[in-house]
Formats: sequence, structure tokens, C-alpha cells
Amino acid sequence: MERKPKFIISGGGTGGHIFPALAIADELKARFPEAAILFVGAEGKMEMQRVPQAGYPIEGLWISGIQRKLTLDNLMFPFKLLSSLKRSRKIIKNFQPDVVIGTGGFASGAVVKVAAGKGIPTLIQEQNSFPGITNKLLAKEVDKVCVAYDGLEHFFPAHKIIKTGNPVRQGLLDIATKRDEAISHFGLDSSKNTLLVIGGSLGARRINQLIEEQLPLFSEMGIQLIWQCGTFYYEEYKQYESAAVRVCAFVDRMDLAYAAADSIISRAGASSVSELALVGKAVLFIPSPNVAEDHQTKNARSIVEQDAALLIKESELNEKFVSTFQDLFNDKERQKALGQKFRTLALPTATKEIVDQIVELMKK
Repeated sequence: MERKPKFIISGGGTGGHIFPALAIADELKARFPEAAILFVGAEGKMEMQRVPQAGYPIEGLWISGIQRKLTLDNLMFPFKLLSSLKRSRKIIKNFQPDVVIGTGGFASGAVVKVAAGKGIPTLIQEQNSFPGITNKLLAKEVDKVCVAYDGLEHFFPAHKIIKTGNPVRQGLLDIATKRDEAISHFGLDSSKNTLLVIGGSLGARRINQLIEEQLPLFSEMGIQLIWQCGTFYYEEYKQYESAAVRVCAFVDRMDLAYAAADSIISRAGASSVSELALVGKAVLFIPSPNVAEDHQTKNARSIVEQDAALLIKESELNEKFVSTFQDLFNDKERQKALGQKFRTLALPTATKEIVDQIVELMKK
């Protein structure tokens, strides 16, 4: 009897690492229904909930990122790293994967490094235009590096790079047919315009403050909201829940949230940008300034320069938000043009192409 294929997928800490990993897993399962897929994440992080909810088993490692200031976590990092490497060796020995895939985050560092050291085929997927520290360290050891942006030869060996785009949830490919379901799911008024606000899986304080400040404006304009405020901030903002304001810690059905939206306010993380391109709605980016090399602003600017979205920096919100938002929301042709242009930038086959590369590694 032929041995069923086995895959380990590791990545997490934020939705930007988890959702690409889940998209890859779903495509692998579609091609190899008999495959065994095991996730490896960081104990206490959101993947330990989200992955089982998606139907996959997960093992946790005792690992966390390095903080920019001196903290107890930083002092514990060497011990956590050794623990994670030891645990990864045990997981790999017991599971015997054919290929190990990393999508970023410190948990993926340990398991991918151990796999590469044992000669197991390895692939990492980098979502951003400026790579994270884990993937930069792993690049010399893995077999392939799938990327979403040009110019990453500065960080990775050129001969290992394959430009595929970022994996996205496949449910986003047909949102045009889901509007009625979406309106019903969120309990919205089908006659009103809907604004979707997404500040990332954990939330974004400045965006939440902005939305709180502008609730009277949205009400005056007859706009209803789906407001993903993030798990960190839900207790603070749930008081604003009403018939016209849906406040969510986390949106499980993002396909329906996108389907309901007429326009969107969003951070500019790589996965969000890739998903929003597929969605094809008018987007106002408010990039996080608190990320390495200001890569969210670079992500957003690459879209804005092609006249496919709008951008306001956090530092400019007080000065520019109201006029920019009103001009956009009152100009339906402009909204339509931005969405159509953004959709032309999408790479909808990214997940398939990444799995094609995984299958090539399996053959070896």
C-alpha cells in the first residue's frame, strides 16, 4: 500500500502568518485527501485556537519573539529556543513528514530548521516586501522560498526564490454571489452603505480610536459598520454595538464581511493587501507605523501608486480623514474604479503555485 503523504506546516503569532498557512493546508488537502497534515505553533498564541477551528491538529512550542526592549521574555529566549528545538526534533521524529512548510513567526523557525538539518525537504513562504527575522535566518537552509514581491534577492538566495504571491482564503474568490447571505449574517440593512473596518487580527488602537471619534459622522452619512476592533480591544468598544454598528473581536466569516462591504478601512499587512486585491472594493489604507522598516506603508504605497487604493498615515488622520472619507464615500464611480483597478493586481493562483512547489519537493 502506498504511503500517504505527510506535511508539517508551521507559522503563527498573527493572522498574517496563520491564514496563509491554512490556505496552503486546504489546497494540500484538496489535492491529497488522504494526506496527514500537522500544524506546529507557539503556545498561547492565536494559532492554538484558529487551527483546530479550521479542522487541523496542532502541536505547541514554548517560544516567543524577541522584544525591542529588555524584558523577562528576552532573558528567557535562549531557554525557549532550546526547548523548541528539542520539541521540534521529537515532533518530526514521530510524524515523519515528507515536506515541512514555514509561513513565518518564531515557531516556524525551530521546526523548519530541524527539518532542514535532517535533510527533509523544506519551503518557506514570505508574505511581506520586508522579510521577518525568522525567514531571513532560515533562507540559507531551506530548499525553496516563495515570495509575493519583487526585489527580495537582497534577503534571500536568488536561486531559491519563486514569486507566487500570497496564499488567500479561497472563499474570497466568489464573494460577488454572497451579498444577500452577508447582509443576513451580520443583521444589516440592505438599503444602507456598509463600511468594513479591519485593523488586523489583534486590533489596532489608533484605528479603533478613529472609528470611535467618527461614529457621529458615519451615522449622519447613513453608513452602517462592521467593525473588527480586535481581541485586545473588544471589551473597550463593544459598548458601541447597535443596529447600525456591528462590533466584533474577530470576524470568522471574512468572505461575508467583504461581500457586505461597499468600502473598507484596513491596515496594510501583506496578507490583507493580497486578500483585498481579490475582493476588489474601494480601500482606504491606514498602515501600522510600528512594524519593521515601515513595510506596511510600502505595501500600501505600491497599490496607491497604481491608483488602486487610498492611503492616510496615522500621523495625518486628524488633518485628512474626514475630507478624504467623505469624498470617497460620496463618489460611487471613484469607489468602483478603485476596486476594479485593485482587482487587476490580484494573484489568485498563489496558493496553487505554492503547493505546486511543495509537490516538486515531494518528488525529490
